[in-house]
Amino acid sequence: MDSVPRRSPRALALTALQYGVAVAALAWVVLQVDPGATLARLGRVDAPTLLALLAVTLVGLGARFSTWQAVMAPVHPVGFRTAASTDLIVNFVNQLLPSRLSGRVAAPFVLRSQTGMAYADAAAVSGVHTGVYAVYYGLTAAAGLAVAVALTGLSAGLVLLLGLSTGLYLAAGSVVLLAGTNLKLLDPLVAWLAGTVARLPRVGDRAAERVRGLLAFTEASTESFRRLVADPGVWGRYALGWAVALVLAPGLRVLLLFGALGVAFEPAALLPLYLVTAYSVTLLPLTPGGIGVTEATATAVFVALGVPGEVAVPVVVIDRTLGVYLPAVAGWYPSLGLDLSDLSPGQ
Repeated sequence: MDSVPRRSPRALALTALQYGVAVAALAWVVLQVDPGATLARLGRVDAPTLLALLAVTLVGLGARFSTWQAVMAPVHPVGFRTAASTDLIVNFVNQLLPSRLSGRVAAPFVLRSQTGMAYADAAAVSGVHTGVYAVYYGLTAAAGLAVAVALTGLSAGLVLLLGLSTGLYLAAGSVVLLAGTNLKLLDPLVAWLAGTVARLPRVGDRAAERVRGLLAFTEASTESFRRLVADPGVWGRYALGWAVALVLAPGLRVLLLFGALGVAFEPAALLPLYLVTAYSVTLLPLTPGGIGVTEATATAVFVALGVPGEVAVPVVVIDRTLGVYLPAVAGWYPSLGLDLSDLSPGQ
């Protein structure tokens, strides 16, 4: 197996800076409230509410796993357990890399290891999953931002930040879907590159053959990608799982916690939309997985919506922990079973 390339000192310094920003932002959020009073307040949450939080979280996780089944099934039918481990591993990687989209780069390798599907199909499946996710998220976040601007008093700074992140989701989703269905546009570039490489002494012919192999890859991947994107069933099944996992489950968790802490949020039906919008900053490559920055932004949004800061902070942190951080930690275990010796695109 080839050795893992070493990262440059500049890249390591940038990563360290991003983790530092994440820790500082998260610490700033937590320090906005009195820890003792917050723990005492959370200690009064009753057992039925805790059980409801657990049930909602498990349903949300199951729905999230189903989004992978929705895009994998037409290409390579898999069981629910495989879809679950794929999602957990990809989520684990997402928390290690600067943005959600950069984390998705590892998804084809995870899919290949978990299912044995051809790399071209794995790239298509992961690309469609990423593109559809971003489109649905961008549209929902845009709707939430529009409603928030119309009905509430969000500051210009928050509106600008949320508008930027929402726009990036829509742009990223559109670019991924368009690129995935038009990979063959790269064929002339690949052919030119193969001709150039062939002029190299001694290794030219072998290297050119490997480069020309990319032509078959782009053709196969484009075919799978187009088939998935054109399937209404993929979009419909994905939408159902996505809505439960990203809208309903987090919204219910936050509503349950608000109610347990004595805060009535009105209108309750809009809270899930606001939450999707507030969490949209995870796409910005500011910190790994949006850690810290997301909690700070979501807290600011809820405070602007009239929720007391001493309630908004613990609720947002708990929701992010249940919905993102604990599943990411759980993804560490299945990641140990990845077959890293068979993750070459050329195989």
